[in-house]
Parts: sequence; C-alpha cells; structure tokens
Amino acid sequence: MQNITIATAQFEHRSADKQYNLEVIDRLCAKAMQQGADVVAFHECSITGYTFARQLSKEQMLDVAEYIPGGESIRQLTTIAKKNNIVVLAGLFEKDAADMLYKAYVCVDKNGLVASYRKLHPFINPHLTPGDKYVIFDIHGWKCGILICYDNNIIENVRATTLLGAQIIFMPHVTMCTPSTRPGAGFVDPALWQSRQTDPTSLRLEFDGMKGRAWLMKWLPARAYDNAIYAVFSNPVGMDDDQLKSGCSMIIDPFGDILAECRSFDDDIAIAVCTPERLKKAGGHRYIKARRPDLYKDIIGRPHRSEQKVVWLNNDLNIQK
Repeated sequence: MQNITIATAQFEHRSADKQYNLEVIDRLCAKAMQQGADVVAFHECSITGYTFARQLSKEQMLDVAEYIPGGESIRQLTTIAKKNNIVVLAGLFEKDAADMLYKAYVCVDKNGLVASYRKLHPFINPHLTPGDKYVIFDIHGWKCGILICYDNNIIENVRATTLLGAQIIFMPHVTMCTPSTRPGAGFVDPALWQSRQTDPTSLRLEFDGMKGRAWLMKWLPARAYDNAIYAVFSNPVGMDDDQLKSGCSMIIDPFGDILAECRSFDDDIAIAVCTPERLKKAGGHRYIKARRPDLYKDIIGRPHRSEQKVVWLNNDLNIQK
C-alpha cells in the first residue's frame, strides 16, 4: 500500500444552489489537484446546502433531493473528478423510488460512483430516513469508510467502521457554533462574519473558543487515536442559511495529531500525506488487538430504544421522542 495525499475542503455554500456549490467544488478540486492531492473531501450536504432544509416540507425536500447514482449532481461530480484526475467526496440529499429521503455522502472518481452512504442519525428535517448500514470501499488501495456528522458522536459507529477494515474515515460535518447543553456553546453573531476583514480577531476568538474549535478538540482527535485511523474532517465556513459555521476542516493521523487544517476564513483546502506505517505504529492498533469482546459483547449489543431525534427548527434545539 502506497502513501495517499488527501485534501479536505471548507467553503461557504449557498442554500439550494447546486450549480454554484458544484462550481466551487470544481474550483477547489482543481486547486487540490495542482497541489498533488489524490482525493478531496467536502462537507455534509456541500452540494445542496444544509440548515435551510429545516424549513422544508416533504414535497420541497423531494424537489431538492436526487437519485443516486442517476442524478445530475453525480454526473457533474464524475465530470469534475475526470477533469481533475482526482477522487471527490461530497454530500447531498437523496431520494429513492419510494420517495424516501436520506442524507447521503458519495465518493466519485473519473468512472463514476464508487460508494454511497446514508447518515445513520439524521435530523435537520423530520422527513429524513436513517441509513441502516456501514460502508467500506477502496481508494488507491486504502480501505475507507464514511460517517456523517452526528454519526461520529456515537462512538460505536467509529469502532464498527474500523473493525470492518477502514483505515481512513471521512467525517463530513456541518457543525460548531450552535447551542448545546455543554458549557460555552452557542451561536456566533453573523455580524462578526460580515466584519471579518476589518476585525478578524473577534471572529477568530469565537471560532477557536468553546463555541467552535475548542469543543471539536475534546473528541475528534480521540476518534482517530482510539481506532488508529486517519480522520478526514470537513466542515463549511461562513453562513449556512442564518447560522454561522467555523470551518476548521482538518486531517488527523492515527496518533490523534493534526496533520493539516484550514485556518483561514476563505474557501480553502488543507492537504496531508497519509502513510500506511502510522496505522500500525499508533497505540490504537495495539488496543484493538488487545480487545476482550467476550467480556462486553452482550453489553455493547444489548437492545435498547433510541430515545432522541434532534431537529433544528427556528434556531431552537427540539428533542423529539
């Protein structure tokens, strides 16, 4: 297995403007290719936009969603991948023949669709259906998996994806700068985004504090470290509907160390080389080998009823049980 060079992107998407978002994806893919990347990953719903969907009816969601692999966005991503000779991962809303709706994330190369994944724990819109399986696929000899945003907060998902063989897990998000019960959480004033050129310090303090990056650092490196995988985190920057997002797209190695990170307020990429040697040198590799599933297989697999579905509506966090 050879080294692989991965880019993770951040950009300010436009709600329901697929053509604009795909143009930005195309531009950032060209930039990643010019800097030697084999793969470039974009955020959750990077094609369609995200938070605006909390207001949509099922009929409106069906208008925004696409069939996979038959939809126009997959065709355009394939064209982008072929033109730039790069593997592209991006997100959108999906519909099927029965009008079921999903939060999807796809991997596309110059020949078309490589893999498609449905978010296991969707919220944002009550008409979304949870996915029901993990996905493992190959990119240049590396085994890869996908977990979308909230999926990564349920630690069993990351371990299960690793045990299925994943060495790289793509973790597309639309996160940070939203209310929570954790101390320090909350929205960031959109006025700070508008004044980012004249007062970048105030915005950076908010983005890097407990509303943003400081919270991310409490858990994201641990997912990579505990499982001895490369974590490719992608997140938008700027306005997402009426909410501000803080970017910080980054690549974390199996030691839990940040290899590359987007630190500007611009549409941008961060690139890192992933080496197979790190996978086995990291402590997480030994910890997986030392597991004692006989002690806890019946505990971990114990049946239970999932109690929460989280939906963002009108800037309030509603828990639907």
